[in-house]
Amino acid sequence: MAVKCTRHLVLCKKTLFALSLQVGCTYCEVVVTHTRMEESKMSVGTLSEEVLNKLSKMLDNSSCGWRQLANAVSDQPKFRCSESELTSFSLQVLSAAGSPGRTLLARLADRSCSLDFLLHCLRKMDHQEAVQYLSVAVAELIQITVQPQSQQATVGDRVVLTCRASGPPGLSYQWFRGKEEVLDETGSTPELVLCPLAPVHQGHYICRVNHGENCVFSQWAHIRFVHSAGCSSSLFAGSVSGLLITHQPQSQAASEGDILLLECNAEANPPAQYEWYHNMVPMKQHKTRLLKIPCVTTAHRGQYRCKVFNLYHEAWTDTATVTIGPSSIADASWVEVDRGPDSQEVHRSTCGPGSHPLQQMLDPPSSAKHFHATDKVALLIGNMNYLYHTQLCAPIADVHELTNLLRQMDFKVVSLLDLNWQEMHSAVTEFLLLLDKGVYGLLYFAGHGYENYGNSFMVPIDAPASYTSEHCLCVQNILTRMQQKETGLNVFLLDMCRKRNPNDDVIVQPGLLKVTANIVFGYATCVDAEAYEVKREDVSNGIFISFLKRRVCEDEKVTVMLDRVAEDLGRCKITRGRQALELRSNLSERRSLTDQIQTSECSASHSARNLQWAVAHVLPQSLCLQFDCGVKVQLGFAAEFSNIMVIYTRILEKPAEIVSCCAQLTDFPEDVDIDLKKSNQETLLEAGSLLLIKENLPSPDAPSRYTRIRSLQRLRTELTFTACLHYTYSNMDEEVQERQPVTVGKPLVSKLNLHEPRPSCTCSASTSFSLDSFDVAECSSLTEAYSSVGLASSAWSYYAQTGREPSTTDSATSSRSANIPEETFSPELLEAPQPLVASKSLPHSRVNDTNYKFSDMHNFHSY
Repeated sequence: MAVKCTRHLVLCKKTLFALSLQVGCTYCEVVVTHTRMEESKMSVGTLSEEVLNKLSKMLDNSSCGWRQLANAVSDQPKFRCSESELTSFSLQVLSAAGSPGRTLLARLADRSCSLDFLLHCLRKMDHQEAVQYLSVAVAELIQITVQPQSQQATVGDRVVLTCRASGPPGLSYQWFRGKEEVLDETGSTPELVLCPLAPVHQGHYICRVNHGENCVFSQWAHIRFVHSAGCSSSLFAGSVSGLLITHQPQSQAASEGDILLLECNAEANPPAQYEWYHNMVPMKQHKTRLLKIPCVTTAHRGQYRCKVFNLYHEAWTDTATVTIGPSSIADASWVEVDRGPDSQEVHRSTCGPGSHPLQQMLDPPSSAKHFHATDKVALLIGNMNYLYHTQLCAPIADVHELTNLLRQMDFKVVSLLDLNWQEMHSAVTEFLLLLDKGVYGLLYFAGHGYENYGNSFMVPIDAPASYTSEHCLCVQNILTRMQQKETGLNVFLLDMCRKRNPNDDVIVQPGLLKVTANIVFGYATCVDAEAYEVKREDVSNGIFISFLKRRVCEDEKVTVMLDRVAEDLGRCKITRGRQALELRSNLSERRSLTDQIQTSECSASHSARNLQWAVAHVLPQSLCLQFDCGVKVQLGFAAEFSNIMVIYTRILEKPAEIVSCCAQLTDFPEDVDIDLKKSNQETLLEAGSLLLIKENLPSPDAPSRYTRIRSLQRLRTELTFTACLHYTYSNMDEEVQERQPVTVGKPLVSKLNLHEPRPSCTCSASTSFSLDSFDVAECSSLTEAYSSVGLASSAWSYYAQTGREPSTTDSATSSRSANIPEETFSPELLEAPQPLVASKSLPHSRVNDTNYKFSDMHNFHSY
């Protein structure tokens, strides 16, 4: 009979190997053989070509490169390189595609060098960039092959949960019950043994597989009891045999600072035990039938349940939902005392008759106050391609991702890239037209910027090398104009540097701000500091957005949400000492970006905002071109941003005698920006659009050509171009061409004519620079207001032609519609606008959100 270890289930691989040499344990020898085979699979040769090429680029340098790595791996004789081999590696630079580092990695792969040893050598030569990159690549190789499974058992049974993973050598396991780590002897092995099974073992289990600082989690497995006589307890039942819940916790609303009381009672034999859960997370300190929280905050809102159990049974109560509103003092009556220069007190009481104001302050309201917006609009500007300053990479991805997140919260979003001075002023003017009483307004800017004397300035792409405030936009001036609209919430997210501008000595004096208590500033960095982006080969992200996008949709007060973003940013090693989020706010109400929209009874202003927003989001209608040779070509349109559109061509029909054909677009106006090298490409990636890669347009079985049109805001006339069809007949060698002119009107933001100055109404004499010179005159009617800025009436004509009045539901659905480029509407212009009606927004684009990974330690670039 073969010798077998008594402790082989809990020994690590190294111990198993040593033990097999000492006592000849057959089981351990099998495990060691399997381990050696597994490690041999995780060699340098298992890395993808992309990872090897990236590593080779990092190693092709003289200071800390392939020669140092060759010296480090020589500690093991089988990896030692001769002088002739080193010379051969160095000669690779004579080839255009040659790489000494790539050649060395290929040699290590041929000799089965393990990833563990390669990482050891990179650490030995202190190549931090390569170590981090390879560690992340190795972590992605971890795959869980055996998932733990939920089980039912009786008290005293033996239960084994199994989790196994493949990946790099040195994997370790950690088991958790809920959020508590299992610390017994099998809690760090692939097999967690629960024996004998006791009531304390019941619950949800998960396994974490670790490799260094990287880890992956298994799926959850639930262990629950069944009665020893075969009667199973019900996990979510209100009562079971031997256990009956007699009192359920009740849903309730509370205010910040109130006492929260939830009660649960049950009859059971043996007596019941209680365990409370908040949003499915156990509350360790609350194990009685009465849950009492003496001073609640917004963190206590959510769903509460109580698990009731004894030795044989378990049951869960119904879910009690707790909502937390602002503190009671927010709605209390109060006494205002004015202390003037003469120290005379003037009392104005707002308390009701027969009651003391302090007593009213202590009495909590009957229910929490819920806030809402009359509408929600956002202007997002990302400047990248500066004419006289450092080019940026991240704003395109940052604006795109924030656009998608805000649209999920029903914001009307206008997203624009690369605006000059005039276009930024006009865009802000259009943004102000969307604001009204009770509207939530959000302005986000990513690009170069600076701060002087407490005022923040956004830099346009055409700002000169030594720019001053007259070349930029002052954020505080925009805030002044927003407050005049009596907005319900003003949020500014500024992803830019805040260094002092030595070229600017002018002290800008914005207009006086009202005491509205509704302003929130989220600065990506502190005063006199820089904001950074992380540059990557495919898509770059600003550090601010990398953390903001994880929190922005949380149903929390805006300031609470931004505080959490700041905390997340503070825990990031690469930003410590470089960049820290700064929050400035006077917000006194619990207003959140997720607050619902409730339009007032008078829907004229809401209808006007819909129309104004819709003007900037009208796509041309899908076209079908019939050529003389019998080929039918489809033209489709998709909006990547409010000023960037993608056009694709697709062959719908072709005669059998034509063996090959493709349609290309050319002869675009000089106003728009076209990269000729990236036009008429077979994939969106080749066309320069990194944001539409995962979009299903069009179907793979119909090959298409893509062309990306930028700077639509500069289009002064209708967009015209030529569709050129190239085809070849089966009996001819020469290619034949046919051309058709195409006109699609003024798509997307081009209708707003942002290149034109706005009509001047008043000019502030107290400021050296003000948006007032670009304000739209206050007109007697909304129709006159729209006419005064020269807005196209296409939106009105569309609703007049359809003969129906869209509903509020249509508006919400349209504002979050998918980016489908086909069958979009292009309303024709009417000579005069039709009367305003409550209407939905016209179809616009939305791209499915793409999760971009955040690279940690390399390629910093400041704004």
